[in-house]
Amino acid sequence: MARLTEAEALDLFLNAPLDELCARANAEKERRHGKSVYWVNNRQINYTNVCVLHCKFCAFSKIKKDSPTAYDWDYDTIRNKAAEAIAGGARELHIVGGLHPDHPFDYYIEMLRKLRVEFPKVNLKAFTAVEICHFAKISGQTPLQIMSTLKEAGLDALPGGGAEILVQDVRDQICPGKETGEEWLDVHRAAHKIGIPTNATMLFGHIEKIEDRIAHMKMLRDLQDEAPGFFAFIPLVYHPEHNALHKIVPNITSEEDVLRTVAVARLFLDNFPHIKAYWIQMGIETAMKALHAGASDLDGTIIEEKITHAAGATVPVGMSPERMKSLILNESLEPVERDALYERFS
Repeated sequence: MARLTEAEALDLFLNAPLDELCARANAEKERRHGKSVYWVNNRQINYTNVCVLHCKFCAFSKIKKDSPTAYDWDYDTIRNKAAEAIAGGARELHIVGGLHPDHPFDYYIEMLRKLRVEFPKVNLKAFTAVEICHFAKISGQTPLQIMSTLKEAGLDALPGGGAEILVQDVRDQICPGKETGEEWLDVHRAAHKIGIPTNATMLFGHIEKIEDRIAHMKMLRDLQDEAPGFFAFIPLVYHPEHNALHKIVPNITSEEDVLRTVAVARLFLDNFPHIKAYWIQMGIETAMKALHAGASDLDGTIIEEKITHAAGATVPVGMSPERMKSLILNESLEPVERDALYERFS
């Protein structure tokens, strides 16, 4: 089957009847994965909300360290949250935070090293490309050197955060001062080349055009062709509450827009194994529909999520494995438990 061009993807997004688009994407998903829907028992550890950046879409980590709402967990706190999750069957720790102005790179090395020693079997999926660039700046090293050191300390995979929209003129408007789209891509390219798999996100439903979404996906597809290593593409729904973009984009995007984005992603990103229906951001009801529109992964139990909830998400903070499996079964689909590296456990 011929690879979709950007123009064809745009035409599908704008003009294809929704039911036909979703059915086509679902057929592609089932060709790859059958009725399987992947999920992971995991915990998010958002270790600090203090950040040197001021991204306009963010309601979580644009906080100064002397703010009354600031927090910065010590290792014991991180360790206790990890231990609680692992006692409940967690296979993955998803560790991301703000760019704290005071922590040296050794802080992050020791965090991973201690977690790896105490919990040798759990996957450590940690630090976005933006965090990696921050570590490089404060230590005078390259991102490649940073990731090599973190891999030795126990890093298994990189999450996909920080991509936002890779098109630079949009990025300049919503997160000025943040790493460029090319810098984000460079980190993931380097990660793949040293054997660290990653995910990729896209924050949509704010000021970007549909053409920007397609261009973002094209950059990801090109990188996956060049240096394979992406497991999943994760469309993230922008939440307008409690951030500086609220006055410009006051309402959350429509369910149809979400489903069209998922479906086009499945058809366009032909070299990505999975498209995620990230229930925390799109809501459980829409996520269930996305499982019939090209998505093959529901992400995880999460247990404690702070970033999207700071922006106004109203879904539960976490989900039990039993609830996760029940939701998938209710869609006449087959739940498959995985870890961060997509090893199957059911």
